[in-house]
Amino acid sequence: MTRHFRNALWLALEHDVINTAKAAAYSGMLALFPALVVFTALLARVVEGPTLIGEIRASYEQFLPPDSMSLLQSAMETRRIHSSQLIFSAACLSVFAALGMMLSLMDGFRRAYRLPREIWGFWQRRLRALSLVPIVLLPLALATLVLVFGRQIEAWMIDNSVHQLRHIVLFFWRMVRWFIVLLTSVTVLVALYHFGTKQKEHWLQVAPGALAATLLWFPTTLAFGWYVTRIADYSMFYGSFGAGIATLVWLYITAFSTLLGAELNGVLFRERQELASTSQCPEEDRPGL
Repeated sequence: MTRHFRNALWLALEHDVINTAKAAAYSGMLALFPALVVFTALLARVVEGPTLIGEIRASYEQFLPPDSMSLLQSAMETRRIHSSQLIFSAACLSVFAALGMMLSLMDGFRRAYRLPREIWGFWQRRLRALSLVPIVLLPLALATLVLVFGRQIEAWMIDNSVHQLRHIVLFFWRMVRWFIVLLTSVTVLVALYHFGTKQKEHWLQVAPGALAATLLWFPTTLAFGWYVTRIADYSMFYGSFGAGIATLVWLYITAFSTLLGAELNGVLFRERQELASTSQCPEEDRPGL
């Protein structure tokens, strides 16, 4: 498997994965912030309190500029901005940008499998990419919520559990928290590789690329998070755009890991094809016989 991964890395450079990951990251950035607006608008309607949703709202305010939740709530109560219009327009913009991200990833998958550019029609390719948006983004959004708000959910569960069971709840919740994130990542990538290319492979045949991409993405994300919080100060160079730049770099890491996993699946796919053609070839036609 080490040889396959090394070949996949060299092919990734040959197939211009670096620039493809950039395009996917930019589209992902355009999709992320309207989605955050939608989520913020929904949370702005929630009253802070001891409920789980209220705790998530209080924690979510830490990631936003000061008083942004209150300003958004007061703005939606005026006649100038209607919450339904805001949510609808932001959701449409987010889906449109997510469509561009999927198209970039699908183009990288096509190169990984060495398929011709005209493998799909114009509208067929976009319909396939549009169908991948909820398949991929909704599970990842739920997993991200579990990861980001894990501590707040953990505190809520401990406060509402019996005192003797708090340590057990704490242990199992932390195990479940990371297991959900890793399992969701592998499952989503398997679905993305399976439906994102014209070359339909069995679920198990694309699992190595999904597993490799997850094993690359997860520690890299943790290392980048530690680097951003402990060493780097993006606000020193980018000011108020520092958080956005850090998010863009994280999206690039995610896209690059996804495309590299597709390259690994492409290497394994061609190797299976070569083995199948060799086994079907008559002995007298084989080279060296």
